[in-house]
Amino acid sequence: MPIEHEVKLVFPDLAAARRAVAMAGGQLRTPRRLLDDALFDRADGTLRRSRTALRIRRDGDHGVLTWKGPVQPGPVKSREEIETAVEDPDALQTVIEALGFHPVFRSQKFREDYGIDALTITVDDTPMGVFVEIEGPPEQIPSVTGRLGLTPADFVLESYATLWRRWCESHGVRNGDMLFDAPAI
Repeated sequence: MPIEHEVKLVFPDLAAARRAVAMAGGQLRTPRRLLDDALFDRADGTLRRSRTALRIRRDGDHGVLTWKGPVQPGPVKSREEIETAVEDPDALQTVIEALGFHPVFRSQKFREDYGIDALTITVDDTPMGVFVEIEGPPEQIPSVTGRLGLTPADFVLESYATLWRRWCESHGVRNGDMLFDAPAI
């Protein structure tokens, strides 16, 4: 199965992230757009307990179904990942729910995609802050991290769902979905 290797890096704001990516040689591939993700599980938490994830991503009129395996040990976040484009994300969600899965977390982020060497760099503007994700061969991630002005000590390996839960706890906000229009933010 294909393995995804990635890290997140925290930036103080969108301008700083874009500046760092540009100075590192990033070439814009896909301009800013809203991604709307829904994670699914069974009522008994089968996927959570197995440390796997099932996601439907809505990217404009397009959709992507993703299954992610458990995180493997290592200096970057590595896990099996299977993705396929879907023509109708709403119909797919109906099928997934008919199979006994239900949405357990929804998140939104504005994303821009860049390329640096063999890596995909994304700038994610989320309700809890700005992150740059680096995805690609794990041996190349530290070098590009350095070009962005950071080090492997700055790697964030947690999921957005985990980061959001921690953000809510530290800000005294009721934990819920990570949406830009959430009333608690």
